[in-house]
Amino acid sequence: MSRRIPENEYGKRPMGAFRQWMEGSRDPYAGNVEVRAHDMPGESEEQLKKYQEEVFTVLRKAQDTANNNQYTLFRKFYRVAALLCCLTLTLLLFITVAYLPPVGNAGNPANNEVAAKYIEDGMQDTGAVNIVTGMILDYRAFDTFGESNVLFIATCTVLILMRNDKKKGKGSAEEEERRDSFHEPKNDRILQTVAMVLVPFIILFGIYVILNGHLSPGGGFSGGAIIGAGLILYLNAFGFEKTERFFTAKTYKWISFLALSFYCIAKSYSFYTGAHHLESGIPLGTPGDILSSGLILPLNICVGLVVACTMYAFFALFRKGGF
Repeated sequence: MSRRIPENEYGKRPMGAFRQWMEGSRDPYAGNVEVRAHDMPGESEEQLKKYQEEVFTVLRKAQDTANNNQYTLFRKFYRVAALLCCLTLTLLLFITVAYLPPVGNAGNPANNEVAAKYIEDGMQDTGAVNIVTGMILDYRAFDTFGESNVLFIATCTVLILMRNDKKKGKGSAEEEERRDSFHEPKNDRILQTVAMVLVPFIILFGIYVILNGHLSPGGGFSGGAIIGAGLILYLNAFGFEKTERFFTAKTYKWISFLALSFYCIAKSYSFYTGAHHLESGIPLGTPGDILSSGLILPLNICVGLVVACTMYAFFALFRKGGF
């Protein structure tokens, strides 16, 4: 008959065998270590398993306590660091505000000669009636090109982060069913009817805003956002199956690549050959006409395409949860 080891003696004789079992186990906390009675003479297999479970329970509690202590320490450090960062930033902002020039000072940005240059010579230099469009797509065209690239890079980053690994399989049936429910439309007759009526007008209005960006308030960013909203409405109403008949991931990549490439090549040419007081050879046309302002009109179209594709791509990716 085997002898039960009292608790005050627990751990003296069995600990060596337990250590061997834990060292040979892949996961000592999983409780899947093979226990054999002949490894510890005088104890039954059932008692050994019970001792083993007790040891694992003690180890789990010790590990949980250590993790909780580390988490508590991290939370305290995080709060102190966040408070210091906020106080430092607030102090820097107050110092900056203290050094701002007084209202009406001749050195204020509002009285800068650059703003006066845009207002006085903007139409003559760019051919655009809309001064803002002439500034962002002519004087500061490379800055706008950088903003368009930021949108494209952001979408590429989301594509990479949300890409599904096909080697890992499709996942559980519940996950696939949940994902399919987001892909397919809800067959809402009211939504589909409204979308059929509104989507063409929304896209046409977005095109109008883009094409008239050099003549009136608007341009590529606002017009592209309107077109992107129309595509999102169509997707919500009719689902991915119908939308991907004319707009897929490949379509997005080619449109963005061609638009950004044309923007870069066209504006690089105009900057190298058409610096201030030099002729670039690109006619500005008559201010107020739809075909005027040199390269501003095609650049507006490129920006609108990139913005529209980016808006739709973000929405489609987050709805799909990957591709």
